[in-house]
Amino acid sequence: MKHLLQDLLQHSLAALQGDGTLPGDLEAEIHLERTRDAAHGDFATNLAMTLCKPAGSKPRDLAGKLVAALPPSEFVKRVEIAGPGFINFTLTADAWHRTLDQILEAGDAYGRSDLGGKQPVQVEFVSANPTGPLHVGHGRGAAYGAAVADLLAAVGFSVHREYYVNDAGRQMDILAASVYLRYLELCGEEFAFPSNGYKGDYVWDIGATLHRNHGDAWRVSTDELYADVPADAPEGDKEAHIDGLIARIQSRLGPERYREVFDAGLNEILANIRQDLKEFGVEYDEWFSERSLTEQSLVEAAIARLQEAGYLYQQEGATWFRSTDFGDEKDRVVVRDNGQKTYFASDIAYHMNKLERGFARVIDVWGADHHGYVPRVKAALQALGDDIDRLDVLLVQFAILYRGGEKVQMSTRSGEFVTLRELRQEVGNDAARFFYVMRKCEQHLDFDLDLAKSQSSDNPVYYIQYAHARVCSVLRQMQEKGMQWDRARGREHLHLLHESHEQSLMINLSRYPEVVETAALNHEPHQLAHYLRDLANDFHTYYNAHQFLVGDEKLRDARLNLILATRQVIANGLGLLGVSAPESM
Repeated sequence: MKHLLQDLLQHSLAALQGDGTLPGDLEAEIHLERTRDAAHGDFATNLAMTLCKPAGSKPRDLAGKLVAALPPSEFVKRVEIAGPGFINFTLTADAWHRTLDQILEAGDAYGRSDLGGKQPVQVEFVSANPTGPLHVGHGRGAAYGAAVADLLAAVGFSVHREYYVNDAGRQMDILAASVYLRYLELCGEEFAFPSNGYKGDYVWDIGATLHRNHGDAWRVSTDELYADVPADAPEGDKEAHIDGLIARIQSRLGPERYREVFDAGLNEILANIRQDLKEFGVEYDEWFSERSLTEQSLVEAAIARLQEAGYLYQQEGATWFRSTDFGDEKDRVVVRDNGQKTYFASDIAYHMNKLERGFARVIDVWGADHHGYVPRVKAALQALGDDIDRLDVLLVQFAILYRGGEKVQMSTRSGEFVTLRELRQEVGNDAARFFYVMRKCEQHLDFDLDLAKSQSSDNPVYYIQYAHARVCSVLRQMQEKGMQWDRARGREHLHLLHESHEQSLMINLSRYPEVVETAALNHEPHQLAHYLRDLANDFHTYYNAHQFLVGDEKLRDARLNLILATRQVIANGLGLLGVSAPESM
């Protein structure tokens, strides 16, 4: 309906441009909003107020001319001018009836559009370091990123879903050292495990696999290993301690054996992550390796470009990027004094590579703790001469898990956390996917396990799925009673749907394409989640107030058209959020 009204207004604009009322080269944006008060019609536009200056006219006078130039439409019942120049549209019942037929005709495609024009967009999300299993915090980024990608695809963008695998760098070296130290424990060595190492049981499991494969062949005396390594906390510096251990392990094992230890941790954990995400309904088009940036000399290429542009300088043996020239709070190191490239250098190269691959827009979904990283990445892209408007960074706040009213503490390093797999096993994929996107990504999320598992109207995902299942139940009852649904007869008698509950439901169904479009363009899947809850509420209210399988077959088929359209929209919306639409509950 919104697009139909926009077309009518576009015709009116063309007429006023033709008679000289408006400049011929004027390009106007037509904004239509649904009214909050039915007394003001169904839709309203402020078009006359936005164009009064180029028209040299008072808003109400221009509104009158726009209304007079509107072509007739069987779907517009009344057009009125209100306030300083708003144009209010009241639609006919046929308009809402047309929506029902469109839903039943389009089926799974209802709500989808070609708005994006196949514009290539990359969405990179989760990208958790493969240093441990995915936990409930990562789950929110997964559910949110997947929903954003699916919504963009639904409105016509060509979406490339990507996971950036941090398979290089210091954190992975800490994991490798942790795995090797667990291996040494199984060899019979005794020592104090580093406070900065990874302590989860999964690390012990990887060390055990290493020991099964090599026995004690790779054993090194820990007295020798720890000799001259800086003291650990609290007496010493935990960072210097773990770095010293990493260097000593690398030296004692040699490049080939160290790489095998490194890859043992990486491959095991990455395989676990892949499995978790697949079972969570999250699929990727590409798993991009950070290591490949170095192997293809892309990091060096990015640094060289910054050097040529004059944005690098040397200080205390390190190479610095002048990010303050672009609004960052301080300059950033890209090459340490020991010659190692920083994470930031890899990120510059990665984003340079993204834009070089031809994506019109690049969307990064990061944890909120990376907020300070945004200006430095954009500064680097700007220094490289790239268009920073092509990059959007969406920050996802932490998900705080509650069980029995108690907050669950989480720490990947200590190994004390609830994994995404454990969460899915406890509440199911559907509840997890839906709960994760119920709020704006920048808002903190309190994840109530008890609510997610409850089968009540307070549980939004259960409430919505139950609406879908109830429609399926009506169809089963219809078959049991020997009745047949005739869609064409239902369409011919939609005028019989005059109950207030029916009117509310039809109007709400017509909103679905607009909700999908808005949720996609604003990267706000919570809008769709809230819409589905409202739609389910309208349906349950209707279900509780009226019988559908009535004796009058004309009314019965009209009502079946309505509830089957409702079922279709619920299924479509849940699908975009990665949630199933069960036929029975």
